[in-house]
Amino acid sequence: MKDTRAAQESFYACIDLKSFYASVECVEQGLDPFKAPLVVTDPERGRGAICLAVSPALKALGVRNRCRLFEIPNGIKYQIAVPRMKLYMEYSAAIYKSYLKLLSPEDIYVYSVDECFFALSPYLLLYKQSPLDLVRRLVQGVFTQFGICATAGIGTNLFLAKIAMDIVAKHNEEHLAFLDEALFQKHMWHHRPLTDFWNIGKGIAKRLARKGMYDLYDVAHAKPEQLYREFGINAEFLIDHAWGRESCTMADLKHYRAKSHSISNSQILFEDYAFEDAAIVLVEMVEFLCLKLVETQMLCNSFSLSIRYSKDCQLPTGGSRHLPQATDSFEVLEEYFLQLFWETTWRNAPIRQICVSANDLLWLGRVEQNLFTAYTVDEQRDRDRQQVLLDVKKKYGKNAILRGISYRDKATARVRNTLIGGHKGGE
Repeated sequence: MKDTRAAQESFYACIDLKSFYASVECVEQGLDPFKAPLVVTDPERGRGAICLAVSPALKALGVRNRCRLFEIPNGIKYQIAVPRMKLYMEYSAAIYKSYLKLLSPEDIYVYSVDECFFALSPYLLLYKQSPLDLVRRLVQGVFTQFGICATAGIGTNLFLAKIAMDIVAKHNEEHLAFLDEALFQKHMWHHRPLTDFWNIGKGIAKRLARKGMYDLYDVAHAKPEQLYREFGINAEFLIDHAWGRESCTMADLKHYRAKSHSISNSQILFEDYAFEDAAIVLVEMVEFLCLKLVETQMLCNSFSLSIRYSKDCQLPTGGSRHLPQATDSFEVLEEYFLQLFWETTWRNAPIRQICVSANDLLWLGRVEQNLFTAYTVDEQRDRDRQQVLLDVKKKYGKNAILRGISYRDKATARVRNTLIGGHKGGE
């Protein structure tokens, strides 16, 4: 693969660590991930447990990531590794530090635990290397130091780097690919399905298909007004990507701050819960919301609750309520959530999932003080107490201080606080 591009052009890269969790487990056990059939999952969750990762050896046999254990064909033998999320985070942090040997943190954007974007242009003259050679150096460094293989894409913008990695690189021997706008239009315009492309999900693909558009060539040559009628302002991104264009830069990524309008917490319970036991978990989840509100200095104007039942024995229940006044008070929100829970939840149906959300958020600093407060509690005192809880938890761990309700038999907070991403942290 030759790279004749001028050094002054913008170049970006995207690097994805192959089957990351499974590869880490193989490295730890002295196995070759391309030969060892290994899945990362928690067998205690039964045959329906989701496989968080499968080794490349299993992928070669047609087993896909995020499948469930029962979906693996009976004729395929494999070994199970219980998730060790803490270990994977440690590997991820160490690999990130290896990137810093060559690039500044200002030119690296961590997209996920196993994927990063890189701005390459500032380093091409420094190292007297082409974009391809520099990325090869990064990838080889990870393999040499950690034994983890990677797939990489290079592009003249962030979108093209991502597509080069996601689609092109995964199908060539070197697992490395380059795209500029011309190459993108030549090789990607007629690629199908559309859902292979970043930010095009099944819903968008179906809506495009209803308009007779089945690939990005169709999108690029459609009348813009047709796309704007269907997708609104989002059509702008769709049109740009159809032509291989992307205006977002590394600096834009670094300075982006999401405008959060809600904070949510959802739990799939470890077993079927009775009505009274589910109320215990609900209170714990409300406390989580309030701690997040205090931490981010936000108040909520409304809240919502969703209860799902075991094996679809009942339709979900719950609802949303507006509050008399914006608040972050645990005492206030606990009362309102429990009231909604009592009003809407089936008493005799087994409960399996609880979702809570604080909505219509406002920054505390912009809320005017109301002398005629809608609540009888001392919200500032409540806020100060929550802040103390936050400080203790940050310093000594999430289980360092808990409310008494979290020591009840059916409480989940103590166990949940030991999980990472909803999975066991491992030793």
